[in-house]
Amino acid sequence: MKRDETMVNAYVPGQGNLSPQDQALVARRQRLLGPAYRLFYETPVHLVRGEGVWLYDAQGKAYLDCYNNVASLGHCHPHVIAATARQSATYASHTRYLNEVVLNCAEKLLGHFPPELSNVMFTCTGSEANDLALRIAFAQTGGTGVIVTQNAYHGVTHAVAGLSPSLGAGVALGQHVRTVPAPAALTSDLGQDFAAHVQAAIDDLQRHGIKPAVLIVDTVFSSDGVFADPAGFLRPAAEAIRQAGGLFIADEVQPGFGRTGSHWWGFQRHGLIPDMVSLGKPMGNGYPVAALVLRPEVLAAFGVKGRYFNTFGGNAVACATAIAVMEVIEDENLLDNAATVGAHMAEGLRALAKTHAALGPLRAAGLFFGQDITQDGQPDAKEAARIVNALRDAGVLISATGPKGHTLKIRPPLILQKAEADVFLDKLDEVL
Repeated sequence: MKRDETMVNAYVPGQGNLSPQDQALVARRQRLLGPAYRLFYETPVHLVRGEGVWLYDAQGKAYLDCYNNVASLGHCHPHVIAATARQSATYASHTRYLNEVVLNCAEKLLGHFPPELSNVMFTCTGSEANDLALRIAFAQTGGTGVIVTQNAYHGVTHAVAGLSPSLGAGVALGQHVRTVPAPAALTSDLGQDFAAHVQAAIDDLQRHGIKPAVLIVDTVFSSDGVFADPAGFLRPAAEAIRQAGGLFIADEVQPGFGRTGSHWWGFQRHGLIPDMVSLGKPMGNGYPVAALVLRPEVLAAFGVKGRYFNTFGGNAVACATAIAVMEVIEDENLLDNAATVGAHMAEGLRALAKTHAALGPLRAAGLFFGQDITQDGQPDAKEAARIVNALRDAGVLISATGPKGHTLKIRPPLILQKAEADVFLDKLDEVL
């Protein structure tokens, strides 16, 4: 279960209307995988096939996928599948041999970044990218203090789980970690207010003899409830950590690769250049390829003192797949599509809010939406859970996010069209 998914969206044995076959499958899963895994929805979905924006269950029922960000181009995109298969049939090995495909991928990826960010290190997952970013930051700054938001998630390795409070009480935050409130939509000066909280965290670290090293944020604050605007509000916070001798890391696992519509990366909406940028599996449309993009001067100290290798992180098959993903984003003009279809969906959600009181504030950037569910102006997690599960029954997949679990998290594939967006809006109208 993702860090930002509330327990109300996890399957509890005995709930739901499962067929005998699926009941047996759930029991088998629990026996083999153990108790730590979770399933979405009160009635789990047994999926067997995907194509484009659609997923299909074992009975052939179609589900509109408005949730799975990893399949950023939709499921089984033919251009990506062909590139993966072609390279798999040609050459696949670890990354300590020379291979031009890996370098071609690096050049193509870095071509979408500001020139100051001119080094890339490949990993298999966003968790690994963030873990590596910490190692580099500690070497560069000589500090260990880390600042994150109160419901942040940055991965599942031991190091980054320790700075991912949304994983829950079962994961203890490190003594070197400080949390700050997520940006609130109603503050008078969001940038200065957020920076003030970051400065307070810096001061507290220093009082305890801990040198600040990192401020790391998901640039749309997706696990905090989706906070993308106003553009530019992140700049003062980045300046504060740098003045304290630390680095600013932009976690682009969820907002990256054009999801916000206006730019390839969420940090670009804020008019700043991070010290490091972590990328996740949307880079491979689900294939395990990810990366850390960074300034050469940030990498220098780490490179002198140590070495990095990742046996299959960024191997030739992974890089061929990532190249194909970037080609699709470019050739199909998916940034423009995210902006256009995203605006259409946002307009539709605001129109529904005029007739459905449960729809509270909406926060959106491209094809990324955080739709609050409220009752009398207060967060209503119970109703949000009902809506999520009712949509599942109606053939639409979304989830919920935020510390109170009352925000619908909607992030369809970048290839979504207006007609498919209307399917979502119509189903939401029916459920409401």
